[in-house]
Amino acid sequence: MVSSSSSNSISDKTFTGLGNLIKLLPTGTVFVFQFLNPVLTNNGNCSTVNKYLTSFLIGLCGLSCALSCFTDSYKGSDGKTHYGFVTTTGLWPSTNAGSVDLSKYKLRFGDFVHAFFSIIVFGVVSLLDSNTVECFYPSFESSEKILLMVLPPVIGVISGGVFMVFPNTRHGIGYPSSSSSDSSSEDKS
Repeated sequence: MVSSSSSNSISDKTFTGLGNLIKLLPTGTVFVFQFLNPVLTNNGNCSTVNKYLTSFLIGLCGLSCALSCFTDSYKGSDGKTHYGFVTTTGLWPSTNAGSVDLSKYKLRFGDFVHAFFSIIVFGVVSLLDSNTVECFYPSFESSEKILLMVLPPVIGVISGGVFMVFPNTRHGIGYPSSSSSDSSSEDKS
């Protein structure tokens, strides 16, 4: 009875840690991963084809996390929200910019830091998912329970600290633009 309650509290702590990590990631990407991973891993009973498909899904979702760090939005002179990728010269594509100065949306060092840590956080979330663990390294779950419990919160704390040092003022694809985001993006350049 004691081992059952301690294993429940361990899994509760792990899920709480994973929940906190997910706040740092694009929710659409995490949703796609959580939706497709059980199907592609055959609920952890993988064949070689399942492993390749799951690897492709993890890579594609990781790329999505990284690319989302390099997007921003602005309100155009037409009153609509426009999205684009940040570049060294400003926001691209710059359709209907009108009177908006897109050069203030230049690429910054913090964008690369956010992209790197978003990939790290997504990697921890995806590679420690129970279906992925059972598919790629089934003996790991029973022998390394401590690592499975400790790694998500540790990565979350480290990433949270880094994200405090390099705050993200971007309002990328999927995040609403606000009038205050224009001035905060300008201040951080």
